[in-house]
Amino acid sequence: MSTAKILIADDEPQIRRVLLTTLTSHGYTVAEARSGDEALEQVRSERPDLILLDVNMPGRSGLETCREIRSTSDVPIIMLTVRNTEKDKVMALDAGADDYVVKPFGSEELMARIRAALRRAAPAEAMPPFVSSDLKIDFERRHVEVKGQPVRLTPKEFELLRHLISNQGKAQGHRRLLQAVWGPDYGEETEYLRVFINQLRKKIEPDPRHPRYIHTEPWVGYRFEPPKEKLRGHRSEK
Repeated sequence: MSTAKILIADDEPQIRRVLLTTLTSHGYTVAEARSGDEALEQVRSERPDLILLDVNMPGRSGLETCREIRSTSDVPIIMLTVRNTEKDKVMALDAGADDYVVKPFGSEELMARIRAALRRAAPAEAMPPFVSSDLKIDFERRHVEVKGQPVRLTPKEFELLRHLISNQGKAQGHRRLLQAVWGPDYGEETEYLRVFINQLRKKIEPDPRHPRYIHTEPWVGYRFEPPKEKLRGHRSEK
């Protein structure tokens, strides 16, 4: 059982009723919103631990709402939608969502996704800072600086970067990365990695088209390895 508070943002009353029943039966506290604007107000007033956010809502869309939330909050966001194309998934992830669930969904699948998102949002094991000539990361404070300027990462971007750095110099396969960052029920969602790696490169790389830190291992996955002559800080003990 959990005491976490979950915000349901969906304009369909039936969906909200089903989710309310399911979530409260698992011990969660629930807040509700019928529109994007209501969701933003609830985020400010209720401070939920996780948000279930419908993509298609009247007025401010779920994608717009997600972007607005992400500009000020690191709360885990799971998008709910009837669309299942890769383009739709990429749009949701680009907007700042941590995960994506297609309607109709089974309650067990959704609960597993919620547990994984809340678990990943919990404080992680201590790890020494990473420091290079133009990139500084304080893992305890979840603070990132590029060329002396603070850079905001979403929770999943930060966890993905943390895992890559903790295994720096070692290629991390797609499945291993997905399961380490999203949980054991993941492994085939390679579009998640493409989106988040691209976003990370835009935020921390001097030239995202020619990565200096996050390298692609063709047909395998990704590897974090900064130029050796520039490295002054953290080295993996693995």
